[in-house]
Amino acid sequence: MLIDLYPRLHRRFSSLPLLGAYVDDFVAWLGADGYHRIPIRCRIRELPRVDRALRRRGVQRIRGLSAALLVSVAPKDSQDDINLSATVRSLARFFDARGLLAPPPPRTRCTSLVDAYRAHLVEVRGFAHSTISHHASTAADLLRFLRYDAQARSLKRLRSRQIESFLTRVAPRFCREGLQHVVAHVRSFLRFLVGKGVIGAGLESAIDTPRTYRGERLPRSLPWNTVQSFLAAIDRSTSMGRRDYAMFLLITTYGLRTSEVAALRLDDIDWRAGRLCVPRMKIAAPIALPLTREVGAAIVAYLRRDRPKLSEREVFLRVRAPAGRLKPTAVTEAFQAWTRRSGLAIPFQGPHCLRHSLAVHLLRQGTSLKAIGDLLGHRTSEATCVYLRLHVDDLREAALEVPMERGS
Repeated sequence: MLIDLYPRLHRRFSSLPLLGAYVDDFVAWLGADGYHRIPIRCRIRELPRVDRALRRRGVQRIRGLSAALLVSVAPKDSQDDINLSATVRSLARFFDARGLLAPPPPRTRCTSLVDAYRAHLVEVRGFAHSTISHHASTAADLLRFLRYDAQARSLKRLRSRQIESFLTRVAPRFCREGLQHVVAHVRSFLRFLVGKGVIGAGLESAIDTPRTYRGERLPRSLPWNTVQSFLAAIDRSTSMGRRDYAMFLLITTYGLRTSEVAALRLDDIDWRAGRLCVPRMKIAAPIALPLTREVGAAIVAYLRRDRPKLSEREVFLRVRAPAGRLKPTAVTEAFQAWTRRSGLAIPFQGPHCLRHSLAVHLLRQGTSLKAIGDLLGHRTSEATCVYLRLHVDDLREAALEVPMERGS
């Protein structure tokens, strides 16, 4: 394997003190994972740097290497050294698949409490997986800020000024709306601690929150002709273009979220009945929708010509290596890529604006608020109204004439 990639230089890699014994197996593993010749060569070329960095850190053998130590070889920002970062990520997955990495560290006091909180959010609150992840992340950040692992009584001594200090610490990372969510997460976690008897009641209501106003932000919707132009700009002569066209057609037709597009499975499509069963993540219940001819044709074109022949049942899979399932972030990245190529004036960074656009488009066609909310998977009409803030043109139609003064 290695000698095929580097006929003259293969000994340079196979003789590496730490990684040399694994290079051939690493090359075969990358090939089986869907990588092509050029990206494999790029990763092998970086192995001497990784080997030297590990030895400088005192590593004497790969077996038992901690994942955290291996990841520390790559820069914190992957864009600072893309090839090195990609190589370290691939090595981490390869060593993990081969059982060479050290087992994860034992559970700490912090992780145990966060896991109990996660279970509470699932069993009692019934939150969606993404919502639980955000809540748990904030709870873990707060516990680390309080040094809960080292000081078990830090929660017993918790006061509002410490919570304010925590919010002051994290505030620069968020806008007002984002910080409002963080405050809500903290309050929820404090209520959980009150229920468990860890802290006394009342602290959860003593936190101030950033002030926001309903409807203060402009609608994140696009003119419908811009949406149609965006779809038309996707190059359907390529495998990635056909996949991405099918994904964004689903969003503009049914208002799907990126997580719902990524989670859509082959079993969710009933071709004979012409029906699409969409898993709604936010309400933990599927919705049955009619499969339109245009959407069905786009999905079929992708399935027949481009979908990798893997055992995964998800409809949309990765085009680039490593082969496998598509993450919701990949849908966002595809939207950004096609936006740049289209040259359209789309000021938004994610495909969620297509959901907004569909909602406003349906409203202008006379569709009822209840029907739009059901299509978007909302539990309340209030949640649907967020998507239906009208544009200035709509307000002009409702404006009254200004009466003229007499004698003017």
